[in-house]
Amino acid sequence: MTPVKTLLIDLDDTTYPTSVGVWPILTERVFQYMLDVVGIAKDEIPEKRERLFMEHGTTMRGLNIEYGIDVEDYLQYVHEVDLSRVVMPDPLLREALRSLPQEKWIFTNASRQHANNVLELLGIAEQFLGVIDVMDTEPWCKPHSEAFEIALKLAGGPQPEETLFVDDLEVNLDAARKLGLQTLRVAAGMVESSHSVIESLIELPHFLSNNGIKHVEGPLS
Repeated sequence: MTPVKTLLIDLDDTTYPTSVGVWPILTERVFQYMLDVVGIAKDEIPEKRERLFMEHGTTMRGLNIEYGIDVEDYLQYVHEVDLSRVVMPDPLLREALRSLPQEKWIFTNASRQHANNVLELLGIAEQFLGVIDVMDTEPWCKPHSEAFEIALKLAGGPQPEETLFVDDLEVNLDAARKLGLQTLRVAAGMVESSHSVIESLIELPHFLSNNGIKHVEGPLS
């Protein structure tokens, strides 16, 4: 395994467990936006949201392409929620990330506002050099190869083979692997995957150690 110098880490359902329940809160906001702003009939929303997500990578991108929505308005609407009741500080995760010398970036299909909010609530914002959000890669998003190429440039241009991409979705990991990135899936419980799997991001230092990669404090030489 080639030594990892850069970590590209997904945000939602990766930095925190799916069981926290952020996604249902955001999904409700998406449904409300599709109903109130776009004007889609209530009984059509679940099927259309699923199709837009599968065909375009994100519901937002699908709504922009097919309905011409303002993406910044969408992001502000969907993410303008109080998550402090479900996302709590995670000292163990903070220490796990702090122990890693690799450069760490958040790479998300959500907005920078939402990412910064979640990272602050978890208490891990200072562990990352920055956030690469869906507006940074516009008009692309994960799993499009163009989004990964932009993300790598924004992260300082690391070699794909020296970059570990961590995500909870198989489709995103598959896309990253095709570009030569190393991949790691975060998924609680038993899952079928063609990628290495950990149950929590807290296990990342252990995973890197088991693959022969040192994880002590201090910069990589």
